[in-house]
Amino acid sequence: MNHDHGYKLLFSHAEMVADLLRGFVKEDWVNELDFSTLEKINGSYISDDLRERQDDIIWRLRRKQG
Repeated sequence: MNHDHGYKLLFSHAEMVADLLRGFVKEDWVNELDFSTLEKINGSYISDDLRERQDDIIWRLRRKQG
């Protein structure tokens, strides 16, 4: 398994992403995030030259105050 597959596996779980953000990002805005709203976004798309692409894992979440 190459490193990319390992990272994708690691970052494919919402609880792991939340724990990593809480543990490693020492910024005030992390406390404003509502981790219960973590939603994985589809990273597959067709490029301009019509090739199928698979991007990194993308997550979306809301702030506690909307």
